[in-house]
Amino acid sequence: MAETSQISEQDARDFLFFDDRDDTRRVVVQTQDVRKVYEMGKIKVHALRGISLSIFEGEFLAIMGPSGSGKSTFFNMIGGLDKPSGGKVSIDDVDIAQLDAFELAWLRCRKIGYIFQSFNLIPVMTCLENVMLPLTFAGVPSEQAFDRACEILRTVGLGHRLTHKPSQMSGGQQQRIAVARALANKPAIVLADEPTANLDTKTGQEIIDLLVGLCTDMNVTVICATHDMKMLDKCDRVVWIRDGQCDRVEERKNIEIQVGEMMSHE
Repeated sequence: MAETSQISEQDARDFLFFDDRDDTRRVVVQTQDVRKVYEMGKIKVHALRGISLSIFEGEFLAIMGPSGSGKSTFFNMIGGLDKPSGGKVSIDDVDIAQLDAFELAWLRCRKIGYIFQSFNLIPVMTCLENVMLPLTFAGVPSEQAFDRACEILRTVGLGHRLTHKPSQMSGGQQQRIAVARALANKPAIVLADEPTANLDTKTGQEIIDLLVGLCTDMNVTVICATHDMKMLDKCDRVVWIRDGQCDRVEERKNIEIQVGEMMSHE
């Protein structure tokens, strides 16, 4: 029999799930049957096997899954850091795979803020200069860039450390600089890759609370790829990735967290 266009069982579950949502909220990221195949000689590795997902404005979304599940690959697709082998990733209804290098750089600079596990700060630059850097790349005049960087650093509690370099600051403070840098150009989306992995429990919780505040105070969509179960207590929804597929999508209210275990309400 010839192949026909059919919706998978997983896609059907996803669509049914979203039908129950508040449809007045704006979708900022849409993935449709996203697939990724890496070729190593004659060997093909299927990292993603068709993921369809809608992510809403002002939402705190956690992407979780075991190592090798495809979680980081899917995260990179959303951020335009890699291109899918098939399917589509849209940001504000724009298929980012169709953008040329200049257009993609513009999108990354102005629409998306990135927070990395290893902070990725420039060590020879001060706290202030690190946050001013994306503003400079965006063509913001130096005086405006200075004022904006100072403002956002005060927002993350580092207004008194403007001239300090990363090596003079704790891991938590460096991550706060990374958060400030991600917010510099007032992005609609912040992508956080394991933002608490290199932090102690208390500092990690502070960073999580800071990210939650972005959603509520600035209406920023925050998407975290994480193993940190503390995220579950704060996020709006959890996307579970397993074997390159979307295993399930759950709302926080339907997840019961207990010491040593986690259960989902059916």
